[in-house]
Amino acid sequence: MSKCKKFWKFNAKENSDEGELLLYGDISDSTWWGDEITPKNFKEELDSLGDIKTLNVYINSGGGDVFAGQAIYSMLKRHSATVNVYVDGLAASIASIIAMAGDRVKMPKNAMLMVHNPWSFGMGNANDFRKLADDLDKVRESMISVYEDKTGMEKESIVELMDAETWMTAEEAVEFGFADEIEEEKQVAASLNNRIFAINGLKVDITRYKNLQVGKIQFKESIPSESKINKLKEQPVNIEEIKEKVTDNNKNPTAKDEKQVPIDLYKKLNEIHERRFNI
Repeated sequence: MSKCKKFWKFNAKENSDEGELLLYGDISDSTWWGDEITPKNFKEELDSLGDIKTLNVYINSGGGDVFAGQAIYSMLKRHSATVNVYVDGLAASIASIIAMAGDRVKMPKNAMLMVHNPWSFGMGNANDFRKLADDLDKVRESMISVYEDKTGMEKESIVELMDAETWMTAEEAVEFGFADEIEEEKQVAASLNNRIFAINGLKVDITRYKNLQVGKIQFKESIPSESKINKLKEQPVNIEEIKEKVTDNNKNPTAKDEKQVPIDLYKKLNEIHERRFNI
């Protein structure tokens, strides 16, 4: 019997024609490919909301199973309700595909959305790997069509964004057409501790990605200077410890000290991680 681990949560509002769907964390703890139980349960819970007029979808996810994401996207697109998507921090990888199901996609000013090519791993002979590559190309085509429908961009432009693993701020997402509205009144809490990027409580290992653009993230804590990073490059690094040393006798950072991170910091961090984790 297949095990169904729920990575979603539906909420029905009493005496209302609205429903809610929360998608926090990885999409699919168990695969949907060849698993008829998990998507069936998701569909049943979606239908149990009844004849709602509005479905509000809240996303904070670094991605996950591509087949699960595509299935959720299709179910939401087919639903008769108006679908409002709120990116509560991050909609990366296949989570960005789900976000495209929204009739309106809203992002706080410092939330992020990321698009990239699908990836996988495998074993076998050369023929097996050729087939895997072909399968990944087909999956990518299906993803491109979703982005095309939402943004109205040309395929070539979307391919460029996916090839580059593009991280977008809310402003950039709206500019490209991936999002429709910036929620100016909301703010997202973000921090970086060694290799773990935390955004609104979601913890993401940045070594999962090749091009996390730290310079686009607004942190609530001070960031070490480039000279300090250079001196410590060859040593095992704990970013939080560096931050504490760099602040010296200054007051402890607060939310009011929030500032943009220099883009060069990502390059330095990437060099460190390449040495330590062999990525």
